[in-house]
Amino acid sequence: MKGLLVKDFKLMKLQKNFFLLILVIAIGMIVFTNDVTFPLAFLIFIVSLFTLSTVSYDEFDNGNAFLFTLPITRTSYVMEKYCLGLLAGCGTWIFATILGMIATVFKGTLTITDLIMIALLILPIMIVIQAIMLPFQLKFGGEKGRIAMIGAFGILAIIGIMVVKGAKAIFNVDIVNVFNTLPTVSMGMAVIFAIIIALAILLVSMKISISIMNKKEL
Repeated sequence: MKGLLVKDFKLMKLQKNFFLLILVIAIGMIVFTNDVTFPLAFLIFIVSLFTLSTVSYDEFDNGNAFLFTLPITRTSYVMEKYCLGLLAGCGTWIFATILGMIATVFKGTLTITDLIMIALLILPIMIVIQAIMLPFQLKFGGEKGRIAMIGAFGILAIIGIMVVKGAKAIFNVDIVNVFNTLPTVSMGMAVIFAIIIALAILLVSMKISISIMNKKEL
């Protein structure tokens, strides 16, 4: 797995100009707007999902056929992609949170506590998005995978809206307002619970991806 990680980090290093561009855009949004959280989420999601490009690189010009002539199993290949996603995502999350804290001190638009809470809310969302996207990428490849992912996120968005609207119409419960009025302690517990659920979803996703990869013809 170490060799695969080194390979993928070297592939990502070839795109350093892209990463610098994303960083400049995020910093520009922080400097020229009062919104600190959106640029941080933007930076985290873009960089963490860049692991998907390594799958496309591996498939290019029948590269997987050569790759699996090496002492690499399909299971270890899938596990490495998930590890890469977590390393890239969590590393960027730490960097973006520190960047946000610096911006918050100078701009004063948020308190440090609120920023950390928002950053903690972004973390499970990032994990769940990776858990959804990696199986699609492994199953359908580049172009078809992106189309399938758009459809999946569209369905999830519709389900989320239906849940919020249904809770309001049937039970007269405003879910958004409930989260907004939670005390800090309860919100912290909710975030911890969300991270645990996200990691469980990621584990299920990895099992699905292993099954997909084992059945895939190279």
